[in-house]
Amino acid sequence: MTMLSSDLKEALAKVGTSTLTGVLNKRGLRSMTLYDVWPMRPEQPRMVGLAFTMRFIPSREDKDGPTSTSRSMVQPQAMEECPPGHVLMIDSRGDSRAASAGDLYVGRLKARGAAGIVTDGGFRDTDGVHKTGLPAYHRRPSSPPSPIAHRPVDLQLPIACGGVAIYPGDVIVGDRDAVLVIPPDIVEAVAQEALDAYHYEEFAEAEVARGRSLKGLFPVAGEEAKRDYEAWKARGKK
Repeated sequence: MTMLSSDLKEALAKVGTSTLTGVLNKRGLRSMTLYDVWPMRPEQPRMVGLAFTMRFIPSREDKDGPTSTSRSMVQPQAMEECPPGHVLMIDSRGDSRAASAGDLYVGRLKARGAAGIVTDGGFRDTDGVHKTGLPAYHRRPSSPPSPIAHRPVDLQLPIACGGVAIYPGDVIVGDRDAVLVIPPDIVEAVAQEALDAYHYEEFAEAEVARGRSLKGLFPVAGEEAKRDYEAWKARGKK
């Protein structure tokens, strides 16, 4: 998959990760939600895009110390090569002792049309990162510069992030609850199933607000609830 259609991106952003995790679980995909990775700000926009990967290994003083002459340029390269509509996924080994990126790097991603940035480490300059408007997910803020703990070594290879395997081109979805991964070969079917579930949950929420019991309504819809749901849709969701 080279790009996501606007309709598909809209559907994935609309349904949210809570609905998508349920759909993925029904398909036997239970290890798709990143662990201990959170939105940098709860009010930031939702995120949908394709994975572009970068991997850190631990830094070493002779390679990354202040007198080193062999600093890696992979990190700035990632900011220049992550394509529009993609999410830069960073394998920081769950280590937030030093930053995985800061506001200038994230600002460059935003200017080039990236869809977001995710690390299982931390970001520095978080006020500046937030001002860029790019959705950003991390473990916690981290002010020390990257070379104290991290050496970037490669791009566009399979990585681990938040305990989940990420392959280049995976579909990444993030909201205020979580970040998750959808295999690209099933994303259209997953999105449609999630959209159907989302609309039924809208109906169920309205029914609960009116005082209806959950029995036969949710999580398993009985025949009466199914008929009522179809009638609700026919009335224009009223």
